[in-house]
Order: sequence, then C-alpha cells, then structure tokens
Amino acid sequence: MTKKQKKMLIRIVVSFMLLAALMLCEHVGILPESIWIELVLFTVPYLIIGYDIILKAARNIRHGQVFDENFLMMLATFGAFGARDFSEAAAVMLFYQVGELFQSYAVGKSRQSIADMMDICPEYANIEENGTLTQVEPDDVEVGSIIVIKPGERVPLDGVVVEGESLIDTAALTGESVPRRAAVGDDIISGCVNGSGTLKVRTTKEFDDSTVSKILELVENASSNKAKAENFITKFARYYTPIVTVAAIILAVLPPLVLGGGWSEWVHRACIFLVISCPCALVISVPLGFFGGIGAASRIGVLVKGGNYLEAVAQMTTIVFDKTGTLTKGEFKVSGLYADNENGFSHEQLLELAAHAEGYSNHPIAESIRAAYLERTGKAVDLGRVGEAVEQAGHGICVTVDGKEVLVGNEKLMRANGIDCAVCRELESLKRQHPNLMKSGNTDAISCTEHGTVCYVACDRVYVGAVVISDTIKEGAREAIADMKKIGVRKCIMLTGDRQAAAEAVAQELGIDELHAELLPADKVARVEELLDSRDGNGRLAFVGDGINDAPVLARADIGFAMGSMGSDAAIEAADVVLMDDDVRKIAAVVRIARKTLRIVKQNIVFALAVKALVLILGALGMASMWEAVFADVGVAVIAILNAMRTLNDKGNR
Repeated sequence: MTKKQKKMLIRIVVSFMLLAALMLCEHVGILPESIWIELVLFTVPYLIIGYDIILKAARNIRHGQVFDENFLMMLATFGAFGARDFSEAAAVMLFYQVGELFQSYAVGKSRQSIADMMDICPEYANIEENGTLTQVEPDDVEVGSIIVIKPGERVPLDGVVVEGESLIDTAALTGESVPRRAAVGDDIISGCVNGSGTLKVRTTKEFDDSTVSKILELVENASSNKAKAENFITKFARYYTPIVTVAAIILAVLPPLVLGGGWSEWVHRACIFLVISCPCALVISVPLGFFGGIGAASRIGVLVKGGNYLEAVAQMTTIVFDKTGTLTKGEFKVSGLYADNENGFSHEQLLELAAHAEGYSNHPIAESIRAAYLERTGKAVDLGRVGEAVEQAGHGICVTVDGKEVLVGNEKLMRANGIDCAVCRELESLKRQHPNLMKSGNTDAISCTEHGTVCYVACDRVYVGAVVISDTIKEGAREAIADMKKIGVRKCIMLTGDRQAAAEAVAQELGIDELHAELLPADKVARVEELLDSRDGNGRLAFVGDGINDAPVLARADIGFAMGSMGSDAAIEAADVVLMDDDVRKIAAVVRIARKTLRIVKQNIVFALAVKALVLILGALGMASMWEAVFADVGVAVIAILNAMRTLNDKGNR
C-alpha cells in the first residue's frame, strides 16, 4: 500500500469513528437540539474524509471541467446538508472514499505487473579502463564497446558475448523461468539478469535502440491506445454526467413548483438521484479490466501495445503465419547437393561456387552454404576471388567469381537468365509420382528432392546444380496451430517465399489450413489484402512474423504479432503484440486472456448500467433511500472492480 493510500485509510478510520459516535449519540437522543450545532458536528467527519473531493471539484470548475464524479458527490452531499440529512451526507462521502481507496488499490495492483517490466531498466554499465571497472550510464556506451557484466547484474545493452559463459535469467522479459546459457559468440539482450559467471560483451546497439529501451517505450505507451469500450465509456461519461445533473435539478425544482410545497422531500430525492448517477463504476472498472488484461499478458512474456489491440485479439478468426523464423527455427543447414554431372561439375565445385557467390551475404541461407563449405573443405571463403555482386530481390544474386559470372537463386532467376534446370524439376516430379524414390539409393536424386529450400547455381550461363538447405520446425509450432483451432480460430494460413514443395511439407506436418508459397515481400502484402477483403462479419485477421520484410504485412493486418527475442526491430515496431520469447504457443494464451477481458468488461457495463437505471427510477419515485443510492454507486463500483480484477492473474490456460 502506498503512502497516499495509507493516509486515506487513516482518514477513513478517523471519520468513521467520529461519524459512528455522532450517529449513536443522535440515536439515543443526547445530541444538542440546535440544528446549527448538529451541522457543525457532522461537518467535522465530512470535511476530514471529503475535503479533497471538494477541492478537486472546485479546481475542475475553475478549469472549465464542471461535470465529473467529484462535482456530483459535492453537489449531492451539499444538497443533503441543505435538506438537513447531516448523517447521510457525511456517510455518503465516507463510503464514496472507501470505494475510491479500493479503486486506487485495484488500479495499483493491476499496474504492478507492468511496473515490474519497468524494473528491467539497467542503472549502469561496467567499462574496463586500465584494469579497473568504471560504472557509466548505459546512454554513454558507444556501439562496439566491451562491457563487463558481473554475476547478478542486469544486462545493460544488447551485444555479443566475447568472453565468459553464464546462465541468463530472461524471466522479466519472456516470462520463462528456465535460464538460458550464454557463451562466446551468442547474442545477449538488455534487460536480462546475469547468473553465476562473468561475461564480457561487445555492444551492438546504443541504449536508445536496445531491446530494453524499446520494451519500456511499448509499456509506457500501452495505456494510450484505448479500446472501443474504453472510448465509449469516456464519451458516455462526457454526456451522461451533465444530463443527470440537469435531471436532478429538474427533479428538485419542477415537482414542488407544479405540485406545490414539499421542497425538502424533492431536494432529498434529487440528492439521492445524483449519488446513484455517479459513473465511477464504469469509468474505473472498464479501463481497469483492459489494463488487467494487458498486465496478465505481460506476465507470460507477451507485450500488448494497448487495449484496442487486446480487443482486436479477442475477435481474431483468421491467423496468418510467416514460415521461416516463426513456425520454423530459421537455422539452415545444407542437407543435400545435386551437381549436374552431364555438364562436368562435381559436388565440390558446386559447393565452392555457391559459397563464394554468397561470400558477402549475411542471409541465413548464405551463412549455411559457407558453413558447409568450411566443414567439407576445411577452408574459409576467399573473398579475393569474388568480384562485383548484384542482388535481385526475391530471386537471388549474380556475382563474379574468378572472373566468371555465377548465378545463385531460385528457379525464377534461372529462367530469367535462360538457364535450363529442368533436370532437377524432373526429379522432383518423379519423387511426387514415386515416393519410394527416397529408398532407391540415388543420393543425387534424394539431395535434390528433399524438402527444403533449393538454391540453383549456374556458371557462365551453364547449369551447375542445386544446393538443398533445410530448416527445422520450431518446438511447439504444431501445438500452437492445434491450440488456435481449439479456441475457435477458423483458418490458419502460412505465407512463405520458400518453394512450394518445402512449404507443403511444413504445412502438412503442422496442420495448416491454407498455404501460399514462393512469394516476394510485396506478394505477402497482396495476399493479406485479399484475405482481409474475404473476411466474414467482424472477424479480425492476425499476421505473425519476425523478419524485416514482414513489417509491411504486420502493419497492414488487423493485429500484428512479432517475435521479440530474435525478431527484427522493424517487425517489433510495426507489430501490435510482441512475443518476447518467440513462443507461438502463447498466441492462444493471449487470445484467451483477451476474450476473458472483453467478457468481463461487457459484464461490468451491463451490470452497472442496469443497477443504476433501476435505482435511479426508484430514487426519482421516492422509493430508494440514500443508503440504496450508496450501494448503487460505491457498491456497484466495488463489485465491478472485483470482477475486473479477475483478469490480473489470468495466464491464458485452457
């Protein structure tokens, strides 16, 4: 409990004791019979508990913001004093403040899970100078600097481990309790906590561009993106409060003027009407529900950028996955070589040309080809043999190797340059017709027809052969697709730039409903546009991706899910939801959290409006006392808040 909440609790206890004593004295008849003395006595507990409400109302009126719950409570209790209902006026303010304290505690509790995320911000970085460690601000560390991270310290900046080995606690970022091992050559992200070993890390990003900085920015902006229900309540309160205020004035003035006399009775009814109409149950419980949902998601390592995105996730009916890095690990290895012996090329020549042609590329496929060349020959690529390179986006690359023109890419690249790679196509066709080909002992045929990405190679417009690079399916990907269908997602779709055969193998293993392969980045956007146009009703479409080329698709989809651990900065910026540990199984958990949140918010809206409408009518007819009014305000608010707090500890489990 905060200091402010403790002070409020003390005020509530003191005011309650004074009010209880005065009401007891009033009940046994030992209070002075003077109205003025009675007014002064009951004003003491009233001011102790309600002075801040009066000050807020006066300040808001001075700033032109007249109609809010502070104004309503001030007007209602002043009216009760005017009608000589002194004890009821003080009691209404007391119970209102009890409700406010409860609301404050609930909001603070809902913020705690997200506030915990704010604790990931590192306070300093260790720089080694002349054999001694110096603590500096993370902002002051330049890219390429070597920082030292001692056991128990928080990782201040993103980088690569250059010395040491340790276990890294990523729970604050990913919700994953099992530490990850970090050794020389491994990437390490800011915000994690170092375990038992000392690490030396070469920084790869400035603090403003680091993972922890981007996460903090997402967290800070999350509450600014409001859901439709939140916007509705804001607009509703803007018009509702002045309407009920005018209605209360009419209720206090018009009947006595028309019917004659009875001013005190009708003023009393108007005060009851004002207390009942206070919209705090809606104004607090609805945003609290969404904030609780966002907090619950953050506990499992998923950042939702706002209530509007949580609302959209709850309405998701179609989900589209990128393949590489999302459903598959993106860890490529050369699984087969097919050299065209008829043109006089061997496997070694094929791999040598492919490795040198990809010598300058940082694409995972290129890295896997170079790694295979190093493993097979024991030699690294000689970049001195490599000349000018021209990349053809989505097709491949044209490079000069030893003065010869080498092409490495997909079938479209070969076809565009008039190179016949029909031999490999015939073998693929043969495999589809005769599955037992894999058992034939023809290793060349097997290499070319394995499921994987095929890179065709040509030298001086002569077909050299094909290199097959395979990727492995992510752990939990099949379970994630199954969970999607269990929660009612109608269609799971996969988009990929990979060839049809490789994509079909992955789609079949995972249970994907629809597949689109051999797509360029622009084609993915076009496909998503088509899927958006073909949606049924109010269903939302989500896209899940991790690469920089996924950013346009993530931005175009109704909801974009990005991989936060290994995903690109562009993808994380464009996405609406970030999976901090890249676990696609958590998507289903977030959908469950979002749907429960939306269900609770709707329950609160219906419950609060129904109770208020009923008691408002009873109050106007003189059938409800101030105590029923207190329940309709504070009681309904407390019940709605308790209901909203059910989202806080939800982990999205089945």
